[in-house]
Amino acid sequence: MKSPSQTNAIDFDSAKLQRLGFGQQPPLLERPVSLAQLRQALGLQLQTSLEPQRILGLFFREIQRLVPLDALNYEHQPSDLRLQFGARGHHSISYSLSHEGEQLGELVFRRNQRFSEQEQGNLESLLSTLLFPMRNALLYRAATQSALRDPLTDTGNRIAMDQTLEREIEMSRRHSQPLSLLMLDIDHFKHINDTYGHSAGDEVLKAVAASIKNQLRNVDMVFRFGGEEFMILLSNTSREAAAMVGERLRFAAQAQDYEAEGKMIDLTVSIGCSTLLPGESAESLLRRADSALYVAKREGRNRLAMAG
Repeated sequence: MKSPSQTNAIDFDSAKLQRLGFGQQPPLLERPVSLAQLRQALGLQLQTSLEPQRILGLFFREIQRLVPLDALNYEHQPSDLRLQFGARGHHSISYSLSHEGEQLGELVFRRNQRFSEQEQGNLESLLSTLLFPMRNALLYRAATQSALRDPLTDTGNRIAMDQTLEREIEMSRRHSQPLSLLMLDIDHFKHINDTYGHSAGDEVLKAVAASIKNQLRNVDMVFRFGGEEFMILLSNTSREAAAMVGERLRFAAQAQDYEAEGKMIDLTVSIGCSTLLPGESAESLLRRADSALYVAKREGRNRLAMAG
């Protein structure tokens, strides 16, 4: 019997999948009587979506007709995708999914009972149905994310910001949780561009964006609002907690070293903060953060101002 924690590499190419009998497959059976029937049915059913969560959720549900499971965990580090289905189990089997050298993520099956040799063989056979659907889903996800990213700073762009802000406001109201927004602006950025050139300015923008992301939780989101301004969306964060985050961002940006033409650049940022009010629109929330930022600038820069 294999060790419950053993990691296995699954790397099937198209020719191997053809030899396994893939082609035009019948629809998913209600009660498959064999491994071959379930594998054929999944081969077609999993191709109907480009959403990783839907594909893996269907896969997790259906393979339990042959191998009972308590949980399935999936991680694809290049796209920062992590999904979990079910509860944790004491025993696990890990698989590294790949296709022609392309890494498709790590998959972990969990349950409270040990896996038999036959069950592990069934799982490995069924994993072959997952390769092409997950590869297509990851390619689609990468293309979608690229369209929503600012290429210079690798933060969200304005399109992504508008979509995310509306969604987070709706979630905040549905779950009665606070939502805060920080508007951050690099002080005297025009002087940096005029003195050292736009290439140096671009490097400063990238460094500040990295500094912001290093100080935030995974659930927080950063967007390039335009020029040298960034918007940071803090879910489930009160006014007081948002002020603390803002101060942490301000100190981190100031503490970082910036260099151009062999000279150190003194850099500070100003921040405006607003917290969602009952019934407030996205436009109003943004406007109040921007007004607070203007106050921080007017009062001398390198400070945080709170919206009223």
